[in-house]
Amino acid sequence: MSPIQMVDLKKQYLNIKDQVDAAVLGVLDSSMFIGGPQVNTFAAKLSSYLDVKHTIPCANGTDALQIAMMALGLQPGDEVITPSFTYIATTEVMALLRLQPVFVDVDKRTFCIDPEAIRKAITPKTKAIVPVHLYGHAAPMEEILAIATEHNLFVIEDNAQAIGGDYYFNDGTVKKTGSISTIGCTSFFPSKNLGCYGDGGAMFTNDDSLAELLKMIANHGQKKRYYHEIIGCNSRLDALQAAVLNIKLPLLDQYIDARRKAADYYDNGFTGHTKITTPFRAATCKHVFHQYTLILEDIDRDGLHAFLAEQGIPSMIYYPVPAHRQKMFDAFGGSNYNLPVTDWLTERVISLPIHTELEEEQQAFIVNKVLEFINR
Repeated sequence: MSPIQMVDLKKQYLNIKDQVDAAVLGVLDSSMFIGGPQVNTFAAKLSSYLDVKHTIPCANGTDALQIAMMALGLQPGDEVITPSFTYIATTEVMALLRLQPVFVDVDKRTFCIDPEAIRKAITPKTKAIVPVHLYGHAAPMEEILAIATEHNLFVIEDNAQAIGGDYYFNDGTVKKTGSISTIGCTSFFPSKNLGCYGDGGAMFTNDDSLAELLKMIANHGQKKRYYHEIIGCNSRLDALQAAVLNIKLPLLDQYIDARRKAADYYDNGFTGHTKITTPFRAATCKHVFHQYTLILEDIDRDGLHAFLAEQGIPSMIYYPVPAHRQKMFDAFGGSNYNLPVTDWLTERVISLPIHTELEEEQQAFIVNKVLEFINR
């Protein structure tokens, strides 16, 4: 059995090595490193895949969120409702822009933001909601959009962990996550389901004027070179990364299917074990399993984490400290929040290896070792 990786990027690369190498060498040969046909082609292909009018590439997923909030005209002191149970980038950009993050709890089953918690958190200062499609499971977007419409709020999807996911509306409409709200944002960090070989990100919108504004902000606030109409930043997807993404985008659905197959194997392996809750799949969405995350009851989670490491099995705890308990948010009143579900989850979740090249032999070993620890 080969060594187990949390995400095996080397094996994935070797499977597409010839195409990737040729694409990268093509960029080097052209010497068009910023912008150019590779970036434009990728943006067009991703728009087609997501069925969204505009894809605006940028340097990373964090920038995507920040630029989205800038484009919507959010001002210091404006309140933005978001889950605390997420990677710090979601909320970090709010602090950078001096917005007021309003942390709310999540659904214990899906790990995603709770619509009822959103309703209770709305005040006259609320301007936006930032749901996170955590671990690859879509947030309850139909309810969120209804709340946003009722209160005239923007919705920014943090789709960094769920690109390629499907969301099903009650009327039968199906949309890709990231294409549902005012602006969708994603990351192409190497370990993502659609990852490049460095940093990268993108924003999505169906609003023509908003798309133009997003492009301007990402490019120093200019439409015409050297004529800077608004305050912007420097956030561009480089051509080398776009070349890699152009190879991987047609494989995204195949990659997702491989992750789902691996998730099903884990599910079957843990069936009947009352101390383990396997990932929930709501009928409203199709999970893409960026992570495979268990909830453990009456089990030493940190002990299991250490035991698996001793067996050569990587595992991760996403996330041991929620955003509202991070020191960086002390000045924003983070310690004043009472989020019992979030706190409960941070003490019980653990994520197992899942990726496109995961072998059944490896999964069998992982399942057996998890059960060995639990049953001893």
